[in-house]
Amino acid sequence: MSLTKRAERRLDHLVLPVVDLMTARLRLAALGFSVAPDARHPFGTENACVYFADGTYLEPLGIADLELYKHQTGEFVRRDRAFRFRQGDNGLSALAFKSDDAAADHAAFTDTGIAAGELFSFSRAFRGADGSEATASFRLAFAADLRAPDLFFFTCEREQPLSPPEALLGHGNGVTGIAEVVLGETNPMDFEPLVTGLAGGGDVDIHPHGVTVSGPGASLSVFSHDYLHERLGIVPPPPGRGLFARAIVFEASDLAALAEMLEQNGVAHRRADDSLRVPPAPGQGATFIFKEA
Repeated sequence: MSLTKRAERRLDHLVLPVVDLMTARLRLAALGFSVAPDARHPFGTENACVYFADGTYLEPLGIADLELYKHQTGEFVRRDRAFRFRQGDNGLSALAFKSDDAAADHAAFTDTGIAAGELFSFSRAFRGADGSEATASFRLAFAADLRAPDLFFFTCEREQPLSPPEALLGHGNGVTGIAEVVLGETNPMDFEPLVTGLAGGGDVDIHPHGVTVSGPGASLSVFSHDYLHERLGIVPPPPGRGLFARAIVFEASDLAALAEMLEQNGVAHRRADDSLRVPPAPGQGATFIFKEA
């Protein structure tokens, strides 16, 4: 499988299914993140996002209206339902890339055989920390690989862009953005054409344990499960093939202060290789790795 090289795609956000937003909010607050007010989608889900100064964000995703959610046929909800059925209500299910033209992305995905579902547009209310409200509109183009049922991708074009309030960009843990997203697979090179094509360009580093695509934004890596276990202490998933989202690497301003905060908040963590590592927990669906910016 090969994708036509395009301009480099920057990471936009990560989708993290959670059992409910309160669980996610408590966990993320204990980790030192500022969490936005709850926001509902018109298809039965809701989020409470964590925004970063580098323009990326986390999207903890809960189910707000189960009846509405169950009857949706759009790709986003279908994929979320499938993930929760297979992996449970705690994980990292999707990577979203920034886009200026989702329609062109959909056409490119269709040409290369990885398009998933139709081009999708929706709007939702946006409430700032000060209580002000506005409307945000999005257009999404989906991509997926049948060999990897537990992870999907999409590009996100903002038709009515909104900037999060400045107060939500500052975090007690000193995090300024996402540096890398780490995926796991038994044979990483089987998915090298997919990840390099999705990233749209950038520098490709192929090494014995996997591949990393790096550019102006967050890097995207695929490593073997054995390497992730030995190098980062990440417990391998149950036996099976396919891409699994395993870790998010954040840039933070002061690891010593962050370690003290985690200790005070009772968050289990380990310091190794100039980083702090926090294993997954309810409301935090992947290993969080903090590196000093």
